[in-house]
Amino acid sequence: MATFALQFVSAFAVTAGLAIISGILGTAIGLFSAISKVAATTRLGSIVTAYTTVIRGVPELLIILLIYFGGTALASAVAGRYMEVNAFTAGVIALSVVFGGYATEVFRGAISAVPAGQTEAAKSLGLNAWQRWIFVIVPQMLRLALPAYGNLWVSLFKDTALVSVVGLSDIMRVAFVGAGSFRSPLAFYLAACALYLLLTTITLLSIRLAERRFPAFDR
Repeated sequence: MATFALQFVSAFAVTAGLAIISGILGTAIGLFSAISKVAATTRLGSIVTAYTTVIRGVPELLIILLIYFGGTALASAVAGRYMEVNAFTAGVIALSVVFGGYATEVFRGAISAVPAGQTEAAKSLGLNAWQRWIFVIVPQMLRLALPAYGNLWVSLFKDTALVSVVGLSDIMRVAFVGAGSFRSPLAFYLAACALYLLLTTITLLSIRLAERRFPAFDR
């Protein structure tokens, strides 16, 4: 049992790392896609729309399996021998893509909520298009998007459990193996529940602090 306690500690770090890396990459994808959808050409906007439609229409588990087994098949074909994609890498790619798809719509809605007068004021100050986005639109958009964006992070920490199906030694995987080894599923799954609650509670507290520090509108 002590061995599994140490494995839970390691799995906690793996789960947190997977979520943080995926969230950062997904945020970058979502921000780029949202700006492209709002400000870019019709063709690029159509590509982004197709991307978000697929992400919202396909289960996360299926996306993880497609990337893991598809990546393994591609790597094996290129190398000329069997090569298995690392489960952590596959998880990061899959969760980043999923997070980015949902973040795109969150950011797009927040961009639309930024008052048009802010853009006009920036133009009158002589700011070019990139400067308007970087210094005026994006900072205000992020404050407006914060509540929904925070919820995406909470969901992301829970979605990491899905990566256990491809062999990642995360919290869920350790709980599953321990439950089978000791024939005590309730104890191990309750331990996993406590660790996920710890992660999501920390996330929720961080979101609340950010909302207080950066309110949607300055008064």
